[in-house]
Formats: sequence, structure tokens, C-alpha cells
Amino acid sequence: MPFDELRAITVVPIAGLKEVCPGDNLPTLLAEVLQAPGSGSPRLEPGDVLVVTQKVVSKAEGRVRKIDPSDPRAKQRLVESEAVRVLRRRGDLLITETTHGFICANAGVDLSNMEEGEAALLPIDPDRSARRIRAGLQRELGVQVGVVISDTFGRAWRNGVTDVAIGSAGIVPILDLRGTRDAMERPLTATTICIVDEIASAAELVMGKDRNVPAAIVRGVPSTWLGAGSVVTDVVRSPGEDLFR
Repeated sequence: MPFDELRAITVVPIAGLKEVCPGDNLPTLLAEVLQAPGSGSPRLEPGDVLVVTQKVVSKAEGRVRKIDPSDPRAKQRLVESEAVRVLRRRGDLLITETTHGFICANAGVDLSNMEEGEAALLPIDPDRSARRIRAGLQRELGVQVGVVISDTFGRAWRNGVTDVAIGSAGIVPILDLRGTRDAMERPLTATTICIVDEIASAAELVMGKDRNVPAAIVRGVPSTWLGAGSVVTDVVRSPGEDLFR
């Protein structure tokens, strides 16, 4: 897929989404905000990519568990129940492998932006969640868009966290540049770019952790980036190709 379609890419926050509760129809809630007169929210356009945080997806899907805040081991037990394997332990931090194949801290169990005594778990199938949101928005608004579900991950050997994609629909997860040429006309033999992670990270710049903005529109991506694929099948590295586990 060539870069000849590249142009300016803009990222626009979507504010005003109400508190999401288990059982809520998330596409309908998003559509209401995007269509609300005078809300200042942008309208979705064909070819846009909508990024939605894992937290609101998990809440809508009922992936919320009660946890005893006075029990110091309560979170650890929940993490261990969500993990298929614990790779490392340091104090109350566990580096785990999830059922999806993600390698992340504490199996994605998150207490931030949750009521005291509640923890959010990762969606059971984030790619399926993205497909449902995409289909729901097409039904509600009549537009075809890409959807990325984002979550915050740490990275081995680097300080700080960044948002990555844990689910996607309607967008090719990996941009394969092998067989093309670089700016110096040398052939590229190994370059593949995880564009869903880059889109998730760009969207996080306008969402943040303390602004109550759980969604954003990324506009201007090349049409060649829109297509089929999933994070679990295309992005997660198989154990046979992993040099570190």
C-alpha cells in the first residue's frame, strides 16, 4: 500500500458522552452525541476512524467486577483469574499474558476512572466489540468508518505508557511496506507498520486520562488503510516468533 494518498491527518475529541453502564448500547450513545445539535461534536464522515477507549467498551459489555478496596490481595486475585500466564512479578505488579495473547501489566485489570470497589476487565473479544460498534454506527448514522478500541500499555525497556489498539474493525491493522522502496529508492524488506497502534496513540493525545473524553475521530487516513483485519490475528505476535518469552 503506497504512501501516495498521505495527507494531513486530524484528531478530534468527542466530548459529552454520558456515564456508560452495563447493558448500554454504546453505538447508540455515541451516535446521540455525534448528532446532538449545538454539542460542538464533529460529525462522522465516511472513511473516518473512530477510536474508543477500552474502559467504556468494558462498562457497556458488563466487564466490571466488584472488588474489596480494604483487601490488599483482592486485585491480585482478580488479575490472576484473568491471566493465562504470569511472566514476571514485582511487588503487586504482575506482567501477564491474557486470553487474547496480550502481554501487559495486571491482565488489563484497571481501577482508574472507576467507582471505588469496582474494577474494569478487558472485553472478552475486543475485535468483535469493534465490529459491533462499527455496525451499530453504520445503522445509526449511515456511515462506514473504521473503529479502534484502545487501551494503555507499558512497553518493555521504555519508561512511560502509551495507548495501543486491542481491537479493530474496518481498518487494516498492519501496513506492509515490504517490496516497496524507501525515500532513497532502496528496497524495503522487513518494514511493517502497526497503523492501528499509531492511530490509538494519536487519539490518546486528545482524550487523556483526566478529561472524561473516551472517544476521538481520526480523520484523513488514506483509503488504502481501510479494510479487513483484526488485532488478535494480525498484530499479536505468535509465541513461535517471540524471541523474549
